Amino acid sequence: MTALAVKGLCKSFGGLRVTADVDLVVEPGERRLIIGPNGAGKTTLFNLITGELSPDGGSVKLFDRDITRVPSRRRAHLGMARTYQIITLFARDTILRNVTLALLGLSKMRWNPLIRLAQQRHLVEEAHGVLKRVGLEQIAERPLADTSYGERRRVEIAMALAQKPKVLLLDEPFAGLSIDERRDVRELIGTIPRDVTIVMIEHNMDVALDFAERITLLHFGEVIVEGTRAEVVDNPRTREVYLGE
Repeated sequence: MTALAVKGLCKSFGGLRVTADVDLVVEPGERRLIIGPNGAGKTTLFNLITGELSPDGGSVKLFDRDITRVPSRRRAHLGMARTYQIITLFARDTILRNVTLALLGLSKMRWNPLIRLAQQRHLVEEAHGVLKRVGLEQIAERPLADTSYGERRRVEIAMALAQKPKVLLLDEPFAGLSIDERRDVRELIGTIPRDVTIVMIEHNMDVALDFAERITLLHFGEVIVEGTRAEVVDNPRTREVYLGE
C-alpha cells in the first residue's frame, strides 16, 4: 500500500500546460521533498492532489483509494491536510480560536450555525494540546495579528496537525522566515511522528535538503529527476536547472 500515488496527472490553463503527465509515489511514513525553480508547477501539483484544482487527466490515490473526483472538503476527512505558501489564517482571532476552528472542521458540529465555540471544552482542550506540540501554548490567547511571521507559520502547521492527517502536504513552510525561525520550524517538522507521511515543497534546495529521504525535481510541470538526496544532487539535470550549467 502506498500513502500517495499520482499517475499521469495533467493540467493546462488555456494553452499553458502547467502539469505534464506527473507520476509520484510516496510510501507510508516517507519524507518526500519536491523541489524546482519558480514556475515549475509545484503548488499546482499540490492543488491537484488536494482537489482544489481538477485535473485534465490522470489520477490521485490516497492509501490506494482513488480520490481524483472526491471534493476537496472531503479529503481532509480521508486523512489529507496541507499548508499554503501564502499564509491564510484568521488574523482577528486568537491563535487558540484558529486551531479550534480547524478542529471544528472535522466535527459534525460544523453544520450548527448556533454553536458557541468557546463552550466546546473538548475542542478547546484538544486545541491546547496541539499548540503545546508546536510550542505555542503559552501564547494561545494572543491575537494572530500580534504574532510574528514565524509564529504564524507554526500556527498554520498546528491547524494542519489538528486535522490528524495521515498525509501532510507542506507548501514552502520556510518561506519568508529568518534563520532562527527556519531552525524552529525545521525542528517542529522533525517531531511529527512517522505515522504521518510528509510531502514538502521547497524552492530553495539547501534549506530543506536534510529533511528528505527522496526528492522529486519538477521543471516546467514535468518530473525530470527523482531519487535519493545523493542521486538528485549529483544528477546533471539538477545542476542544469538550478545553476544553468
